[in-house]
Amino acid sequence: MTPFAGKTYWLVGASQGLGREIARRLDREDARLILSARSEDSLQDLAQELRHAKAVPVDVSDMNSVAEAARAAGALDGVIYNAGAYEPMRTQDWDSAAALQMSDVNFVGALRILGEVVPGFVKQRRGEITLVGSLAGYRGLPASIGYGASKAALISLAETMRHDLKGSGVNVRLVNPGFIKTRLTDKNSFLMPQLMEPGDAARHVIGAMRSRRFRTDFPRPFSYAIKALHLLPDWIVYRGK
Repeated sequence: MTPFAGKTYWLVGASQGLGREIARRLDREDARLILSARSEDSLQDLAQELRHAKAVPVDVSDMNSVAEAARAAGALDGVIYNAGAYEPMRTQDWDSAAALQMSDVNFVGALRILGEVVPGFVKQRRGEITLVGSLAGYRGLPASIGYGASKAALISLAETMRHDLKGSGVNVRLVNPGFIKTRLTDKNSFLMPQLMEPGDAARHVIGAMRSRRFRTDFPRPFSYAIKALHLLPDWIVYRGK
């Protein structure tokens, strides 16, 4: 008997990459899954592969779509927010549409989903909330307009919720991966240290979900380097700029 057996998780951002691998691993742990993303075809293909899964398409940037999906999802034991959008962008190459899309999917979409889920969890005094952030959210990085800020906001949201929900029976956890080989990181032309396969990253996420700890950053030692950068004073980080 696993800690996930018989429990129902709403996995938002399930159709590709990390989300798809999380779904496969939870299915092997006998969890029941509500699979959500924009691509209905990809969701249906994944749902047919798994044993206890239902496809519920959602556009996290559309409140009506989110509310409808939440109704279709029904009673839940947990929610995993893994929806993500990414475009590498320097300040000199500002693209407002791309920046706003990243903000809407990576952060505001989480607010929409959580708004449909958290009140019920609080009322029943139980529930699991897993937010997938990014190591990129710890400090502003080059060519990260839109993405870094939206992930920083998600980290702050998770930290606030962890404070507020202490003792409520609702558990909040934050998972911050580094680089994962997906269609999103395929857009990068720079060296990505410790680039992970989606299956390996999913193993870290499931490991985090087994524990009661709040924060899981990976992979090591890359995560240590990023967090050390976060602690450096500005005069070192921006020296010569």
